[in-house]
Amino acid sequence: MSSLSLDFIEKLKAIVGEDWVVQGEDLVASYVLDETPPPIRPQPHLDVVVVKPDSSEEVSEILKLANQYNTSVFPRGGGTGLVGGCIPTASGVILSFERMNRIIVDRDNLMAEAEAGATLRDLLNASDEAGLFFPPHPGDEGAQIGGLIACNAGGSRAIKTGVMRNYVRGLEVVLPTGEILKLGGKLLKNNFGFDLMQLIIGSEGTLAVIAKAWIRLYPKFPATATLIIPFESRTTAVKAVPKILHAGILPLALEYVEKIPIERSAEHLGLKWPCRVGESFLIVILAEQSNEALYSQCERLLSLCEEFGSLEPLLAESREEQEYILKIRSEIYSSLKPDMVDILDATVPPASIGFFMDEVERIAKRYNTYLPSYGHAADGNIHVHIMKEQGWRMEDYDKVRDEIYAAAVGLDGTITGEHGVGAVRRKSVDKFLNPTHVKLMKEIKRIFDPKNILNPGKVLP
Repeated sequence: MSSLSLDFIEKLKAIVGEDWVVQGEDLVASYVLDETPPPIRPQPHLDVVVVKPDSSEEVSEILKLANQYNTSVFPRGGGTGLVGGCIPTASGVILSFERMNRIIVDRDNLMAEAEAGATLRDLLNASDEAGLFFPPHPGDEGAQIGGLIACNAGGSRAIKTGVMRNYVRGLEVVLPTGEILKLGGKLLKNNFGFDLMQLIIGSEGTLAVIAKAWIRLYPKFPATATLIIPFESRTTAVKAVPKILHAGILPLALEYVEKIPIERSAEHLGLKWPCRVGESFLIVILAEQSNEALYSQCERLLSLCEEFGSLEPLLAESREEQEYILKIRSEIYSSLKPDMVDILDATVPPASIGFFMDEVERIAKRYNTYLPSYGHAADGNIHVHIMKEQGWRMEDYDKVRDEIYAAAVGLDGTITGEHGVGAVRRKSVDKFLNPTHVKLMKEIKRIFDPKNILNPGKVLP
């Protein structure tokens, strides 16, 4: 029997309409999970009601009601997260933004006004139709804008264009007590008071509900190309990365992948990895304002990589060829998921990637396991997968994870560069984050959300 009272449910229906309140375990099942690997995914609480508002005002009324009834609220985006950030950990309301998906592009100000439920795909398409470009590609195109901002999503293009934080110029948020607050807007400069907007970006739905955002756009890059540069070993591939950046070559993306996982991803999709030589690869996307500049950058890049023993490169100029390569890269996680326990996203200073991956290899040998690694080489964000092992207990996987995290932190890195803390990394916060930092975070949460109704059980230990 549900702990949510009939009176509470009826009042929710009065706010959004009866058709937009969903109850029953079968009907809410698709709203209580995300892409977190099943072995570490928290068990969702099924005593929940899904509510689908259509405006900031309706979100405000829902939060006022939840505050009155002391009921938990779990904001949900596209469900693409990897750390259980939107999974309900208690009885309460799942706030789904699928109806709030409108986007208006202001070409003159190079801005998009996007509601929280618009997807990354929606934003990319709307920008393209307006003759503009949203440079970062922070993850799955089914991810919703509110979730991307709440998690400060990164992705492969962060090296040249930054993460979500660098593009959000304004937010309309609803506080846990129901007040609607507009922060910033179509402004490139705003120095009026503490920057609460930047505090909310990356707070993973624990401080406020993001309802709308103003996002900066840019003119399109007329000339793009994707290169696969193969190497015989990881060592030489990784050593080339800082030299590329030192040479003044700033790619749109610079990814590191290894032969076994990338070929497995291609097979998973029914495709073939087009590069037949090498054990390790750099995938480089270049974007320039002219073909001349593009070809010049290609020549400089390939000449530099030859100094590190690169093999015969592959150049994809057409959009179809580039999308083929990137599709295989983007599906590595999906192809490994059935055989893995966890996907990590530890981040180190970019020049320390080689040292970090050497240590990961030593950890793998010490535990006699396979730790496939790939990721965003130029910004130091590497995804290490902890694979299932016969006879291992969860404590064994925890030891491997802690050693990988300790290696990253020992190199002045962090345990998460883009996935966030969510539910599954909370136990690592006390181990790897300064106690004063944790104390300040708890105090900030208390000020924003005195009743702790907003996404409880997330981020804070």
